[in-house]
Amino acid sequence: MKNKIAVVTGANGGLGRFVTQALLDAGATVVGVSRDIRQADFNRPAFTAMPADLSTAAGAARMVESVVTRFGRLDVLAHTVGGFSGGKPIAETDDATFQRMVDMNLYSTFYILRAAIPALRKSGGGRIIAIGSRAALEPGATVGAYGASKAAMVSLIRTVALENKDAGLTANVILPGTIDTPANRQAMPKADVAKWVQPATIASLIVWLAGESAKDVNGALIPVYGTDV
Repeated sequence: MKNKIAVVTGANGGLGRFVTQALLDAGATVVGVSRDIRQADFNRPAFTAMPADLSTAAGAARMVESVVTRFGRLDVLAHTVGGFSGGKPIAETDDATFQRMVDMNLYSTFYILRAAIPALRKSGGGRIIAIGSRAALEPGATVGAYGASKAAMVSLIRTVALENKDAGLTANVILPGTIDTPANRQAMPKADVAKWVQPATIASLIVWLAGESAKDVNGALIPVYGTDV
């Protein structure tokens, strides 16, 4: 990953921290993006903190413009931003919950893709890796809004893969089961965490997908379910 410029969205989140660290360890220059990220979050010379709000089209566009202005290019987009709301069946799901899932999981992805694709195409071998969810393929009771938003996100990424293969740009989606993060442990204190997916596993896969060895992998949906299969 030497000489590669990588953007990690949600870089200081439960998964994003591992992804950022793994890309730095692989030799990439990493721009970590979130609303409240700080340079001190990763004390590495190849890391740049870039606070940004990706929930709006303007925020996403400004972030990508800033990256290209500062570094001259963009090679990798690792999109880990997302959110979860559940607990009620469709018939009882309120408008605000459904809209929140669409905003966090679909619109944020659309905004960052639209902003980043032109720069990624120019790199001649751009990589997009997005974090989806097992629920995108296997809908579950009482998580309909979340599952629907992730399924739509998957469709968006696969469309990008088809539209940009002429430029050597690949776009793939990792579909994790429950990830072992502090937030998930707090939300599900009685769960068997031994079955959950380790963030480091996903981070290693992202590094591979971002590299030259994965140039022939495009439009893939990659399940990472842990032992809960």
